[in-house]
Amino acid sequence: MKIHEYQAKILFAKAGVPVPKGIVAKSPAEAEKAYKELGGSLAVVKSQIHAGGRGKGRFKEFPDQPGVVLVRSADEAKQNAERMLGKTLVTIQTGDEGKVVNTLLVEQGLNIARELYLAIVIDRESGGPVMIMSTEGGMEIEVVAHKTPEKILREPFDLDYGLFPFQARKFAYALGLEGPAIRAAEGFLTKFAKFFVQNDCSLAEVNPLVVTKEGELIALDGKVSFDDNAMFRHKDLAEFRDLTEENEFEVRAGDAGLSYVKLDGNIGCLVNGAGLAMSTMDLIKLHGGEPANFLDVGGGANVEQVTEAFRILLADHNVKAVLVNIFGGIMKCDTIVTALLEAYEKVGFSVPLVVRLEGTNVEIARKMLAESGRPIIAATNLTDAAQKVVGTLKA
Repeated sequence: MKIHEYQAKILFAKAGVPVPKGIVAKSPAEAEKAYKELGGSLAVVKSQIHAGGRGKGRFKEFPDQPGVVLVRSADEAKQNAERMLGKTLVTIQTGDEGKVVNTLLVEQGLNIARELYLAIVIDRESGGPVMIMSTEGGMEIEVVAHKTPEKILREPFDLDYGLFPFQARKFAYALGLEGPAIRAAEGFLTKFAKFFVQNDCSLAEVNPLVVTKEGELIALDGKVSFDDNAMFRHKDLAEFRDLTEENEFEVRAGDAGLSYVKLDGNIGCLVNGAGLAMSTMDLIKLHGGEPANFLDVGGGANVEQVTEAFRILLADHNVKAVLVNIFGGIMKCDTIVTALLEAYEKVGFSVPLVVRLEGTNVEIARKMLAESGRPIIAATNLTDAAQKVVGTLKA
C-alpha cells in the first residue's frame, strides 16, 4: 500500500523524524490560508499523487507548470493551487496518462545547505533491510546508480536491533557532514530505521533529505510503501489508503481475494497459481501476443470469486481475447467451468475465449464445455492454448 507525501510526514513526525511544517490544502482558498498560517516569506506548493518526479513533471493542461512550485505570497499560493487542483500531472513515473491532483501540501521554506538521498528497502541478498544514502539528493536514484554508482552508500541493519548509532555516524562521515549535523544524523537515521521496521514498510524514501545551515536534518520529501501482507497488523493505516490513486481493477480483485496486476497487453489471463500465471504470460509473449494482466485465482477460489475474475477481465476494454489456463489440484476444473458458464450468463463474452484444463475432474469439465453450446476454443496443452489465443487476434 502506498501513501501520499503528506501522510508519510504525519507518520514520520510521530516517529520523531523531523519534517517541515506543512498544511494540507484541497482548494485554492485553503492554499492561500495555509501560506498565511505558515507565516514565512517563502513556501512550497506540492502536488500530492502516488508518483515521484513531481518537481520535474508537467501538467497536461499547463505544460509550463511543474508539480512543485515555490511561492512568495498568499496570492501566488492561491493562483498556483487553481492551476494544479483537478489537473493531470505527468511525471516520469506516471506514464503519459498522468494522474489527477486532488490534494496539495503547502510547506514552509527552509534554509537549505545541502541535499542528500535516503531510502530503506528490503534486500533479498542480505535477507533484511538495507539503508541507502547518497550525496546526490534531489536526483532519481536510478540515474545516480547508472552514472555514478560510487556515490551510493549501503548499510544493512538488523531487524531486531535496528540501525546502530555507529552505523549512522559511519554514514555521516562518509557524506561529509560536520559539527551538529553529525549528531543530527545519528538521531534521524536511527529513528528512520525504527519507523521502517515497526510499520512493516517495503520502501521508505526521503529525496531530498536536507541539511539546513543550522546543522539540522529534515525530511523534505517522503515516499512510503507498506507490505500488503502485514496490513492486518496495522489497522490504523487503513485510513491513509487513497483508492483514487489505485487501479480500479486491482482494487476490485483485492476485495474479491484475487491476485491481479494490470498490464498493457490485450490478452486477458485467468490462471490458478502464480508460477503457472507467469509461465502463461511468457508463452503468450513467445508466440507474439501481449498479456493484459496477471490474474491468479488461487487454489481455493469459489464460483463467486472466479465469476468476479471474469467480470474484471471483461471490464478491461483493452482485452480482445481471454485465455483460461487451469491446472486442477485443490481448484477443481469443473468449478472453473461452472463459473465460466455463469459468467457467460451474467456478464457475457464479446471476445474469443480459449480454455486449457488439466487435473482434478478435467474430464467432467471438458464434457461440460463441449455440451454448453458456447463458442469456446478448447486447447490440449499450454503451448497450444497460447498459439490459439494469439491466433484469434490475427484472424
